[in-house]
Amino acid sequence: MPAEPAPAARPVAAARRRRLRADRARQLADLLRHQILAGGFPGGVLPLEDALAADYRASRNTVRQALDLLRGEQLVDRQPGVGTVVVCEKYPHGLDRLQGLAETLHEHGTVTNEVRTVGPVGAPGPVAHRLGLPEHADVLCVERLRRLNGLPLSLDLSYLPMDIGGELLGCDLENTDVFRLLEQSTGGPLGHAEITLEAVNADAHSAAVLQAPRGAAVLMLERLTRLPDGRPVDLEFIRFRGDRITMSGVLRRSL
Repeated sequence: MPAEPAPAARPVAAARRRRLRADRARQLADLLRHQILAGGFPGGVLPLEDALAADYRASRNTVRQALDLLRGEQLVDRQPGVGTVVVCEKYPHGLDRLQGLAETLHEHGTVTNEVRTVGPVGAPGPVAHRLGLPEHADVLCVERLRRLNGLPLSLDLSYLPMDIGGELLGCDLENTDVFRLLEQSTGGPLGHAEITLEAVNADAHSAAVLQAPRGAAVLMLERLTRLPDGRPVDLEFIRFRGDRITMSGVLRRSL
């Protein structure tokens, strides 16, 4: 028969059990989240806790904790007489093709843009450097709130060289992707883009515009787009509501 743990060791053992339970709940929440986002639950209703416990070989306590985590993300909720239901839809944004938001999400509805700022400004030093421009050169600054089916999705800030960006003044920025307008202006397709994706806390301005809680995590996509000859033409800082978007792509290993 195993020896009883020493009194001093009991709090440590209890803490370890709690950690293991929390780990299992987090791991189960990750699996359930994937199924939810992939549309794996018909009608948006999750199976009963007993069924989930059997399917995932987890205890009911672990299932409850996992569902609590997903409720905290506002991805699911409990409805009396129905059970646990999906209450938030996320939209897939691909990272393996260079596309504008309307092109990316055309299967999911209509993207519209509220133009908040448009006009020439003196380029901040880092912007001028990234765009390959002389210090203090003018650039076109465009800030737009982008909605999908009327719901705020992202706040986009773009800087473009004036010799190209100036052509966008007077264009339909409310209903057209900047990428499409750039290709019309330059007479050919764009080349490639360098991207950085990270989570940042929403500042008061961004939170208010996106109708998100202040301090909520948003996905920040920084993207520098170039023409086929390598010239940089569009530096963007895009804040996505993390509860309404998922980022995905295909990565291939090369040796």
